[in-house]
Amino acid sequence: MGDRAGHDSAWLTVAVEAAKAAEEVAMSFFQSELVVETKDDDSPVTEADRACERAIRAVLSKHCPTHAIVGEEYGEQGHDRHRWLIDPIDGTRSFIRGLPFWSIQIALMVDDELVVGVSSAPAFNERAEAMVGSGARLNGQPMRIRHVDDLASADVSFGNIRSLATSPQWPWVGRLIQKAARTRGYGDFYAYHRLAMGQQDVVIESDVNVLDIAALTVIVREAGGRITDLQGRPIDAQTTSVLAACPSLHAQLLTDLLSF
Repeated sequence: MGDRAGHDSAWLTVAVEAAKAAEEVAMSFFQSELVVETKDDDSPVTEADRACERAIRAVLSKHCPTHAIVGEEYGEQGHDRHRWLIDPIDGTRSFIRGLPFWSIQIALMVDDELVVGVSSAPAFNERAEAMVGSGARLNGQPMRIRHVDDLASADVSFGNIRSLATSPQWPWVGRLIQKAARTRGYGDFYAYHRLAMGQQDVVIESDVNVLDIAALTVIVREAGGRITDLQGRPIDAQTTSVLAACPSLHAQLLTDLLSF
């Protein structure tokens, strides 16, 4: 276990180095004129996305040449039990419009277990990092979930409302909104950072993929939270939805949702 922890620490250092490289690239493009293309899935992409991913891959390949890499823009490279999952700019639409709600997401999965996560939001001057068994930190400060047992005292953030509205869970969402103390729709990384810092209590999202949430999953877990999909299944390569909260509130919400 000690040897494994040492490996995780080294991998976290590599992930932070890769994030720093991408931060510099991303900020050089941010709030400038961008040529926007549309991918096959109708999502936008710019040279900033591709340049950031190249910067991340260069660092990972230098330090971990045998590891596999899966990225949003350039797909999968290599095959190994160690797999880096990267979204070079998560929140491209915000990036294009000059809004700061975008981030760089880098995670490491070993034998299907997420063990390292870095979520960097340079436009907010925030970098969250975590590794299994060692807690989570935001700009060097410990991150910790706020424990709340009553939905009436909880702040809830929703992401991708459009797809939630067409899902079987939509009536449940409406009931939850009525009961919660307050609701917001921060979207992307921001709600997860606030959750892990005890400034938000629940995050509910749909229409996501593992590259969006892999790093954030490690961070939320290491901050003391529980994160699954809306059916209570662990986050994995097939995940498309998220329910994240402190353990007690997560259990209440999931029980209510599954019995709805």
